[in-house]
Amino acid sequence: MAGPFTGIRIIDLTTMISGPLATMTLADQGADVIKVESPGGGDYARHVATRRDGFSASFVNNNRNKRSIVVDLKKPEGLEIIEQMISEADVFVQNFRPGVADRMGLGEDHIREINPAIVYVSICGFGFDGPYAQKPVFDPLIQAVSGLTTVQGGSDDERPRLVRTILPDKLTAIQASQAISAALFARERSGEGQHVRLSMLDTVVSFLWSSDMGGHTFVGRESSSEAAQSFIDLIYETKDSYISVAVMLDKHWKGFTEAVDSPKLLEDERFSTPTGREVHKDTRTRLMQETMLPFTTAELMRKLEDLDVPCAPVLNRTEMRTHPQVTANGIIVENEHPEAGLIRQTRQPAEFSVTQNEYRFGAPIYGNHTREILAEIGFDATKISSFETSGVAWQTDDKEQRKKKA
Repeated sequence: MAGPFTGIRIIDLTTMISGPLATMTLADQGADVIKVESPGGGDYARHVATRRDGFSASFVNNNRNKRSIVVDLKKPEGLEIIEQMISEADVFVQNFRPGVADRMGLGEDHIREINPAIVYVSICGFGFDGPYAQKPVFDPLIQAVSGLTTVQGGSDDERPRLVRTILPDKLTAIQASQAISAALFARERSGEGQHVRLSMLDTVVSFLWSSDMGGHTFVGRESSSEAAQSFIDLIYETKDSYISVAVMLDKHWKGFTEAVDSPKLLEDERFSTPTGREVHKDTRTRLMQETMLPFTTAELMRKLEDLDVPCAPVLNRTEMRTHPQVTANGIIVENEHPEAGLIRQTRQPAEFSVTQNEYRFGAPIYGNHTREILAEIGFDATKISSFETSGVAWQTDDKEQRKKKA
């Protein structure tokens, strides 16, 4: 069977990562996502580094299963095209700075006049009100303001550090796709559309609270300063590489001391209970590091696995994608793109037993579906030709022409 969102049409005005990744998730699950792009090159992600045959890795990895239409939203006729698309859509998603959609004539009130039941989605950076609402935003800025960089640094006394991936962007995408799904489910029950608002800052602050804000949870007992839990991030150096070992239960601790031939650690009263091992975490992890250095990672993996101690090798990106467990999961797939060639990506991690995700086509060629979409929403060939002549909306079928348009 087709994906769970088959029959749902989404009008996607988002760019970069957070919005496009959210809508791609829904596209993989069957939704018809129409990516509305502006003249002059469209989504900026099309033009970033790591490219082949005119396509960036960033774009192909966040925009598959979508159709692209180029529309000039600065022209009245361009807005008329969008309004016609919205009249037949289920979801409208934009990630402009707060207030921009209203000034463009695409604010919620106007959109809801056209389609009262639509799910209108606004994604922003810092928030919709407040002193930072109108600031330009990029992922590192959200990491900085949210406190994520100090969590990553280890303590308030250490140098703050970025998570070396755009976590706020991608986490916001996941949150947005879940919220859109929830709003569509609510509409199935009530018939009523609604406005879904979310910011990258709110998303990361909420994300941190479940595990990293214990010292700020109990009102009146807030921590004045966060101290490092240990000198090490549970990544240990071995004789030839690195390994991660997680010692949680008493049986894990006993197994670890046996694996590294260190019975004295088991006899140390400081580490005899889970509480003691946590209180003396810094000392314990230093001693664990010392005992592991004489062994190779393969030796430690064999010894620890035999004793059922949680452990894993530390892999680089090349090693990860060829690891037997990753291969067994089938998470990495290869698909043929008509212009970018054979590409390696991941499938959606959530698999459905009945309404299966589907790879229908790769990330769209810039404006490649403009005529198709215009015809679907009711414009005849003469009108479509006039749109192209006036530059309101257009499609180029030749690669060199597309380069000139971009």
